[in-house]
Amino acid sequence: MPNLEHPAYPAADLARLESLVPCRESQVSMLLSIFGERQQFSFPSIFIYGHTSSGKTYVMQTLLTTLQLPHVFVNCVEHFTSRLLLEEILIQLQNCSGTEQTSPVHCDTLNDFVRLFKQALASQELQDQTLYIVLDRAEQLREMEANILPAFLRLQELTDRNVTVVLLSEIVWELFRPNVGCFEPFTMYFPDYSIGHLQKILSQNHPPEYSADFYAAYINILLGVFYMVCRDLKELQHLAALNFAKYCEPVVRGEANERDTRKLWKNIEPHLKKAMQTVYLREISSSQWERLQQDGGEPGQLKGLSAHTHVELPYYSKFLLIAAYLASYNPVRTDKRFFLKHHGKIRKTNFMKKHEKTSNHLLGPKPFPLDRLLAILYSIVDNRVAPTANIFSQITSLVTLQLLSMVGQHDQLDGPRYKCTVSLDFIRTIAR
Repeated sequence: MPNLEHPAYPAADLARLESLVPCRESQVSMLLSIFGERQQFSFPSIFIYGHTSSGKTYVMQTLLTTLQLPHVFVNCVEHFTSRLLLEEILIQLQNCSGTEQTSPVHCDTLNDFVRLFKQALASQELQDQTLYIVLDRAEQLREMEANILPAFLRLQELTDRNVTVVLLSEIVWELFRPNVGCFEPFTMYFPDYSIGHLQKILSQNHPPEYSADFYAAYINILLGVFYMVCRDLKELQHLAALNFAKYCEPVVRGEANERDTRKLWKNIEPHLKKAMQTVYLREISSSQWERLQQDGGEPGQLKGLSAHTHVELPYYSKFLLIAAYLASYNPVRTDKRFFLKHHGKIRKTNFMKKHEKTSNHLLGPKPFPLDRLLAILYSIVDNRVAPTANIFSQITSLVTLQLLSMVGQHDQLDGPRYKCTVSLDFIRTIAR
C-alpha cells in the first residue's frame, strides 16, 4: 500500500515520487498537505531546516519536478547580493512562463521586483496554480538588506498573487527572526538519517552485475566502520563507490563467493582503515585512491594536502598549549619561582619527596585546574589578555582535540573522573 496519497495528483506520479525519496515519506506527505491542490492558495512562506545531507534540497527539487509544479529554485550562495537574487528569480520566472526573453532583466530595488514579478505572472498558465519560490542556503539572506527577508516572508501579500516562498537552511528559525515583527513562516524540521535509513538508501545503488543482498552486506560493513565518524550521506555514497571494487576482488578472482563474508571482510578491512584517515579531507583524488589500492601502497606515498600544507594555529592557542604543558609537568609549588618576577627569596633545600626523585616526564602529565592554566597564560604572554569568549573557545577546542586523540585508549579515560592533561606527544601532533 503506497504511503503517499493525495486526490489532486495522479497515483502514478505519487508512486514514482515515493520511490525517489526513500525514508522521507512523512515529510513529503506533510508538504503535500500544506501545498493542497494546484489552484489553491498555499501557506505564504515555509521554513525547512535540518543538518547537512538530511535531504532538504533533494526532496524539494524532486517533489516539484515530479509533480510538475511551477517553481523557481535559487541558491543564495551563488546569488549573494539582493540584486543578483531578485534578477535570477525573474529570469527563471520568465522561462517558467514560456515567454521569450528579449532583453536582460534589471532589478535594483524591491519595488521594481514586485512590479516585474506581477508582469511575469500575467500568463494564464501561472495564474491558475501556485508558484513556488525555493531559496536554498537561505541563511545568506541575513547578510543582505534588512527588508529582503521580511519581504520574501510575505511576498504573497505584497504581490497579491498565488505564490509560496520556501526557505531551506541548516540553522534554526530563531537565528533568522528579525528584531522587528515579521510574518512567522510554517516551520518544518528534517531529522538526520538513522543508520537504518542510510542502509536502505545506500543499498539502492547496487551495481546490476551483483545481487542486492551482496551489496547490502557491503553497505552494512561500510556503515559499521564509518557511521561513528561520518553520517554525511554524500560522503558515505562517495566512500561506498570508491571501495566497492576492492570488496569484490576475492569474488572476481574466484577465491570466495558472495556469501563468504569473513573472507570479504578480511580483504576490505585494511583498505577501510586507510580510508578512515582521509574522511572529509579529499587529500587525493578518486583515481589516485584507486591506483593506490591496486598497487597496495600506503596513503603517505602520494603527496596530499597534509604533506605540503602548514596549518597555522590561532595566536593564543600556541600559548595555551605551552601553558598547559607547563602546568602538566611542573609542580604547583614551582609556579611562583618560574612565573613571578619578584618572588622574593627561595630557600634552597635538598629535601625531596620520594616521588619527585623521578623525572616528571617519566611519571607523565598531571591534571591541573583551569584557573592555573589561565594564570600561567597571563604570565607568559607579553600583552594583557582579557578572559574573553575567544580564549575559552580555544581552550574548549584543545580539550576536544585531546579527547579525540585518546579515543580507543580506554586506560587513559577514567569516566566522569577524567581530568585533562597535555602530553608532549599531543603538543607535537598539534603543532606538526
